[in-house]
Parts: sequence; C-alpha cells; structure tokens
Amino acid sequence: MGSLGGASWQKIALAAPLILPVLLLSPMLARGLNMLALGEASALHAGVEVEQIKTLTILCVAAATGAAVAVAGGIGFIGIVVPHLLRLAVGPDHRFLLPNAALLGAILLVGADIIARLVVMPAELPIGIVTAVLGAPVFLYILLRSRGILDL
Repeated sequence: MGSLGGASWQKIALAAPLILPVLLLSPMLARGLNMLALGEASALHAGVEVEQIKTLTILCVAAATGAAVAVAGGIGFIGIVVPHLLRLAVGPDHRFLLPNAALLGAILLVGADIIARLVVMPAELPIGIVTAVLGAPVFLYILLRSRGILDL
C-alpha cells in the first residue's frame, strides 16, 4: 500500500528529473495521441509517426509512473479513474485531457491523503483504502456503462 507519510523534498528531487520532462513533453504528444484514437491506419495517413508516438508515450508513462511509485508506493485507482472521469467531463482531446489528468490526479491524491490522516486520527489509514472507496464505484460505473449494462 502506498503512502505519502514518508514524503520529503529529497524524494521529490529524485523523482522530478523523470516526471517533469514527461509533463513538459505530454502536450507535444497530444496531436499524435488524438490521431491514434482514430486508429493506427488513420493516424499513419494523417502523417503521424505511429510507432514513434507509441514508443515515446510508453517510455514517458513508464518513467513517470516508475518514479512516482518509487517515491510513494502503489496507490490504486488514481490512474484508472481520473482519466476516465475527465474524458467524460472535458472530452477525448488529449490537449486538455493530459494536463488536467495530472492536475486532478494530484488533487485527488492529496485529498485522499488528508482524508486518510483525519479519519482514524492519530493513526493513519492507508491511502489505497480511501482511493479504493472512492474509485471502485466510479470504475464499476464506467465498466458497466461501457458494456451497455448501465445507462444513466
């Protein structure tokens, strides 16, 4: 279970060289990702270097996720629920989706940490429990909606 209990500026300084370039590079990947959402053939015909975009995106995601997990540990549902909720709210355009997902993910994580620290004071509830309580129903709703079982 992940935690922000051991967070320090030293750990942030170690993770920042992997996370910051990804945050800066993500707007440049947005056009290619938008085209890839239409299919690889369509993206290729639109002039997108499909394999290059896919490789760069995988490397960026792996670097940023690896650095974040190394600092805070695995905290479930943030990376699954936030982008799906934002896609419903702001649409599929990656120009808006990527920066907002990073921002809303951070806000949700800090909010979950605050709740985890306050609920069972003076002890600390694992953040993963809080994010699971918030994220599991949302994930279930998205899953059922995508399968056509739920239509709200």
